Amino acid sequence: MVLVAFSYVVAVVASYTVLDLVGRISTSKGMFRWLWLLFGAIAMGLGVWSMHFVGMLAFSLNISVAYNLVKVILSVVVVIAASFLALYVVGRSQLSWRLLLAGGLLLATGISAMHYIGMAAMEIHISYKPFYFVLSIIIAIVASIAALWLAFYFRKGTEPSRMWKKLGSGLIMGAAVVGMHYTGMYAAQFQMLDALDETKGMFLDQKLLAYTIAGGTLFTLGLSLFGIFISNRLSRKDNEIEEHEKWYRSLFENNQDGIISINMQYRIIGFNSAVTQLTGLTGEWFRNQTIDNILPFIVQEDQERTREMFVKSRGGEMQTYQTAIIHEQGHRVELSVINAPVILDGEVVGSYIIAKDITEEKQSKEKIQHLAFHDELTGMPNRRMFNEVLGQMIDSEAKQFAVMVMDLDRFKLINDSLGHTYGDQFLQEMCERIRRCMEGMNVTLARMGGDEFTLLCDSRYEREEVADFAEQIIRAIGVPYRLKENDFYVTASIGIAVYPNDGADAVQLLKNADTAMYEVKKNGKNGYQFYTGELNAQLQEKIELEVELRQAIARKQLFLNYQPQIRAGDGQMIGVEALVRWNHPTKGTISPGVFIPIAEETGIIYEMGTWVLREACRQMKEWHRGGGPLIPVSVNLSSQQFHQTNLAMYIKEILEDTGLEPQYLELEITESMMMDATVSRSILNELTESGIRISLDDFGTGYSSLSYLKLLPIHKLKIDRSFIRDITENNNDKAIVATIISMAQHLNMDVIAEGIETKEQLDILMDNDCKKIQGYYYSKPLPAQDVEEAFFAPMRASGS
Repeated sequence: MVLVAFSYVVAVVASYTVLDLVGRISTSKGMFRWLWLLFGAIAMGLGVWSMHFVGMLAFSLNISVAYNLVKVILSVVVVIAASFLALYVVGRSQLSWRLLLAGGLLLATGISAMHYIGMAAMEIHISYKPFYFVLSIIIAIVASIAALWLAFYFRKGTEPSRMWKKLGSGLIMGAAVVGMHYTGMYAAQFQMLDALDETKGMFLDQKLLAYTIAGGTLFTLGLSLFGIFISNRLSRKDNEIEEHEKWYRSLFENNQDGIISINMQYRIIGFNSAVTQLTGLTGEWFRNQTIDNILPFIVQEDQERTREMFVKSRGGEMQTYQTAIIHEQGHRVELSVINAPVILDGEVVGSYIIAKDITEEKQSKEKIQHLAFHDELTGMPNRRMFNEVLGQMIDSEAKQFAVMVMDLDRFKLINDSLGHTYGDQFLQEMCERIRRCMEGMNVTLARMGGDEFTLLCDSRYEREEVADFAEQIIRAIGVPYRLKENDFYVTASIGIAVYPNDGADAVQLLKNADTAMYEVKKNGKNGYQFYTGELNAQLQEKIELEVELRQAIARKQLFLNYQPQIRAGDGQMIGVEALVRWNHPTKGTISPGVFIPIAEETGIIYEMGTWVLREACRQMKEWHRGGGPLIPVSVNLSSQQFHQTNLAMYIKEILEDTGLEPQYLELEITESMMMDATVSRSILNELTESGIRISLDDFGTGYSSLSYLKLLPIHKLKIDRSFIRDITENNNDKAIVATIISMAQHLNMDVIAEGIETKEQLDILMDNDCKKIQGYYYSKPLPAQDVEEAFFAPMRASGS
C-alpha cells in the first residue's frame, strides 16, 4: 500500500511539473522555448516512467524477474519523445480543440507505450485481458487531454490562485495516470518461463530498482520544480518590468499632449501620435531628425527664447513656458511646453519635450480679458478700461489733456418708445459716427453705460482743437437716423474738463466734465461746454434741489395753477390746463423749467405726475360740484408716465377715486412719445375707449411722421408757442400755422393755439378759423381760487 501511495506522489509531482511547464513554453520564444520543451519532456517522461516501476512493486511475484535493459531504455525514450511532441503541439498562446486532441493523443500514446514496453522488458510471459487493456488506453487518452487542457486553462491568473489550481489539477492528473497504470497491471496475466529462458535476462533486485528509479526521478523532478520556482521569480520581475513598460508606452502613446524624446546628440529618438496632430507633420518626417529641424516651425519672435529654454533643460533643470508654432496647414497653434530632463544615475542622458495645445484656452482667456475691458454691445472700451487709461495718462505727468463726457439727448425716448433692440442699433450707429470723427486722432473713446460716453484727448491737442472736435461730433450725431422707415433725431450734450486745472485726479476730472455736460442740457442741449468754477456751484445747487424736490410732495410744497382755454368768438372758457409749481420755503416759487428736468432725470417724475393728475381731477370735480361749468382739465403726461405698465388702469383708478367723469380729463402728450406707432396706438386706444380725450402738445416741433395722425386716436392738436411768437412778422410761421389748422379741420380734430399774447396774433388765428385760444392775452396761469373768482363766479352769475 505504501508503494501505491508513493507511485501516486510521483505521478502528482510529474503532473504538476508538466502543468507549470506548459504555461512557460507558451510564453517563451526562440532558444528558450526549445530548452523548456526538452526540459518538460524529460521531466514528464521520467516521472511517468518512474511511477510505472514503483507501481510494479505493488504486484508481488513469487520469483525474481529479470529486465531487458534495451526495452527499459526504449520505454524511457518513447515517453520522453511523446511528451516532447505533445508539449510542442499544445505549447501555444492560443489552443484549438484540434491541437488539444492531437497533443492529448500523443501524450497518451507515449504513456501507454512506455507502460507496455516496460512490461515487455520483464523476462516473463505476459498476456492481457482485452477489456482492461482497452480501458487502460482510454484512461490514458482522457487523462492526457484533461491534463493538457487544465495546463492551458490555468496558465493565467494571479500567482496564489494559479498555484492552487495547478496543484488540484496535478492531483487529478496524477490519479488518472496511476489509474491507467494499475488498470494495465490488472489486465496483465503472468506465466512462468522454463529454466533455460529464465537465465537469459539480467537479474535485478526489484525493490532496489524501484527505489533507485523513484529516488532519482523525485530528485530530478525536485530540481525541475526548484528551477521552475527560480524561473518564476525571475519571470515575475520580467513581467513587472514588461508591464511597467506597457503602462509607460500606453501613457506615452495615448497622451493627448505631444511628447518628443531627445538624446544627448539632439536627435529625436521617440515621439507619440499627438505630436503629428499638433504640427501636421508625418511620423516619417520626425524619424532621424534633430531638434534643430523643429525650430523653424516656431513663430519667429519665440525661436531664440525657446532655444534658451531647451539648453537650460539639458543642464538638468525643468523648464516650463509658452510658445506658438505654425501648423503645416498654415494656422497658428499656441502651446504650453515642458522641457523635462531625463536623469539616470545622476547624469542627464536626454530630455522630453511635452507640448500641450492651449489655443482654445488662450483664445478664451483673451476673450474674457477683452470682455472685461470692452463694452459688449459696441466693442468700445468700457468704464474699467477708460479709468485705467485715464490713470496711466495722469501717472505719465502729461502737461495737460482733455476729458469729454457726452450724453445723447432724447435717446431715452427712442429706447422707451421703440424698445431696446432698436435702441441698441441706434447706439451702435452713434458709436460708428463718433469713430469716424476720431480718425487720424489720438483719442480714446469709451462707453460708460446707457447713452453716456467719454473721450480722452491726449496732450497734443490745444483747447481750440478739442472744441473743434466736440463740434464735429455734435454735427455727426445730429444727422437723422433712419429706423423703421422713419427718420429719428438726437443731439449730443458734451462736457469738457482739462487736466490739471479742472482736476488733479480721475474722479475730479470726470465729475467736473459731467457738471459741464449737465450745464449744456440745462441750456437747451445739443452743444458743448468747458468746465468753469461757476458750474460747480450750480451743480451743488442742483443736487440740493434734487434732495429738496424728493421731499416737496410730502411737505405739500407743490401746487397747481390753471390756465384758462378760451373760445375766441364769445370769450367763453372751454377748459383749463393744469400746470405744476413748486413753492420752495426759502427760494420762493421755482419755475417748472428748473425742477421738471431734475424730476425726469431722477425718476421723481412718476410720483410728481401722479400727484398732479390726482390733484387736477380732484379740483375739477370740486368745481363741477360747485355749479360748473362742466369743462375738461388738461394734464401733461411725461414720457416715463406714458410708457409705464397699466397706464389706463392707473388713470381709471384716479378718476374713480376723485369721482371725475372720464370725458372731462384731457391728456396732453408730445410727438416724441409716438415713435413706435404700434405701442402708442395700443395705449391710446385703451385710454380713448374709457372716454378720456387725447391732445397732441407742441405739434410741429417734433420729428414724428404726419401719418401718425391718421393712425392714432388723437382728438386735438395744440399749436406750439414757437410758431405763434413771430406769426405777425414771419410769413413762414403764418403759413405753417394755417396749414396745421387746415389739416386738423380736414382730419376732424380740434385745434388750439397756445402762447397768444397780442391782439394781432389773435386776429391772424381768427382769420384762419382757429377759435380756441390759450395764452396771456386772456389770462396767465392762476391758482384755483383766482380761477374761481375771475371766471367761474361771473359765468354762474350770468347763467352760462
